[in-house]
Amino acid sequence: MITRLSRLFLRTLRDDPADAEVPSHKLLVRAGYVRRIAPGVYSWLPLGLRTLRRIEDVVRQEMDAIGAQEISLPALLPREPYEATNRWTEYGDALFRLQDRKGGDYLLGPTHEELFALTVKGEYNSYKDLPVTLYQVQTKYRDEERPRAGILRGREFVMKDSYSFDLDDDGLRASYAAHRGAYQKIFSRLGVEYVIVAATSGAMGGSASEEFLATSPVGEDTYVTCLESGYAANVEAVVTPAAAPIPIEGQPAAVEYDTPDTPTIATLVDWANAENVLGRTATAADTLKNVMVKLRHPDGKTEILGIGVPGDREVDDKRLEASLEPAEVELLTEADFAANPFLVKGYIGPKALQANGVRYLVDPRVGEGSAWITGADSPGRHVVGLVVGRDFTPDGTIEAAEVRDGDPSPDGAGPLVAARGIEIGHIFQLGRKYTDAFDVDVLGENGKPVRLTMGSYGVGVSRLMAVVAEQQHDEKGLRWPAEIAPYDIHVVIANKDGAARDGAEAVVADLDAAGLEVLFDDRTASPGVKFKDAELLGMPWILVIGRGWAEGTVELRNRFTGEAEEIPAVGAAAAVLARLRG
Repeated sequence: MITRLSRLFLRTLRDDPADAEVPSHKLLVRAGYVRRIAPGVYSWLPLGLRTLRRIEDVVRQEMDAIGAQEISLPALLPREPYEATNRWTEYGDALFRLQDRKGGDYLLGPTHEELFALTVKGEYNSYKDLPVTLYQVQTKYRDEERPRAGILRGREFVMKDSYSFDLDDDGLRASYAAHRGAYQKIFSRLGVEYVIVAATSGAMGGSASEEFLATSPVGEDTYVTCLESGYAANVEAVVTPAAAPIPIEGQPAAVEYDTPDTPTIATLVDWANAENVLGRTATAADTLKNVMVKLRHPDGKTEILGIGVPGDREVDDKRLEASLEPAEVELLTEADFAANPFLVKGYIGPKALQANGVRYLVDPRVGEGSAWITGADSPGRHVVGLVVGRDFTPDGTIEAAEVRDGDPSPDGAGPLVAARGIEIGHIFQLGRKYTDAFDVDVLGENGKPVRLTMGSYGVGVSRLMAVVAEQQHDEKGLRWPAEIAPYDIHVVIANKDGAARDGAEAVVADLDAAGLEVLFDDRTASPGVKFKDAELLGMPWILVIGRGWAEGTVELRNRFTGEAEEIPAVGAAAAVLARLRG
């Protein structure tokens, strides 16, 4: 197939869009692949759509290879199935909700566990029908609070979601492993650098869960690895090793002090050192920071919760939210403090919380027998030597504190190293959460009902396009791997010589006849403009037909390596084909 640039619906831009922050967003807009319609909503123009379709093809091929079958369910979904699983509420503000003219509630699907479970329930009733894996490649919708980075984080996006249904847990594990392997093949074919990390299940539910993260400094996900053991996890899934118990007997009694003007950890540490209350240098790690949040549970009830973390740690919002799902988390307002006068800002301690029925959870480092400097629940007062298990007893632990470089790996093999990544895939062993909700049973071999167990597996198809652009670009523009490039080769006529133009037409025809998809720059623009566009658009090979034509040569450039070679004009198509397929 030959596409002439003179007729292609395309306008390249020389300047970066004003709202673009990351390279992939800048380049995909400048190269005319996508155009912004609204925050987090983009149109796909011809080059972008061709790339997207080729990514979809790779995904479909690998899904078909593990025996999955493609179907297509609606994106406009009724409320009732999501009510049955509580996700109508649990999704919170991320769900696009709407009503029809009769007042019926609907949503735009963010994911389709409920509908797939109901589909299988409606079609299958015997163990002989199982196992089965179904998938779709479909537009999804999530009302992101802060859509950013172009198609990396949008409100409308294309996702492949698949769902396995098995008779038992062994079958589920096999389906999970098959998807894991398929994803590795997909990302390898796309040339994506990625890691597989342990993850939390969130609103999806279930047990085992792993994320595939494309390594990138612009990624919104932080993950950690242990170089000694290969352990890797999203920070939300990191389990902090519990502190070893410390004997309580013999520890000095807790003492309250006047500590005027010490509402922050820094000022408290300065006071502790000025007074030498520990008999050694005090640090922020000796203090217990108490953070107050308000939870809004799916049933509409609210709860004030206290979180205790060592003072040298900040609370990580993502870890906090993951630990408290499906409840929504927000900070206390001035009205909340006014309604609860025992909460003294800057001087909150665990005793007043528990005396007033406020649930109090602590970081696992706040172990039995450890002693702390913390608030005394009175303005300008702190307590020194408050011991866990003697002076207060937490209601439990919570993973809410930040994870840092050098923290011990949960497997005990060495320190953790932090990095950034972009989520491109997520796989879950859901178990029976959704099949229980809808009584998805079949008759087993013994004639008794068997409740099916389920897996859920997602790949961000449109996000993958931005990820490849993010990882593969250079200072000149995009660089697409051959597997997903819109065209196999970009042919440029570099001068206005009639013979060269006629020769270019012949070479392009030969390339087409050889089965290559050709983008042919037949415009009358200057060679400089054409070269800049060719580098910006990012086809893996560029064939330049210019001054050398008169001497019987053309130039073939490799967009990835930057290497160029002269090849004979006669038989150029055969030579190009040999390079491309070699």
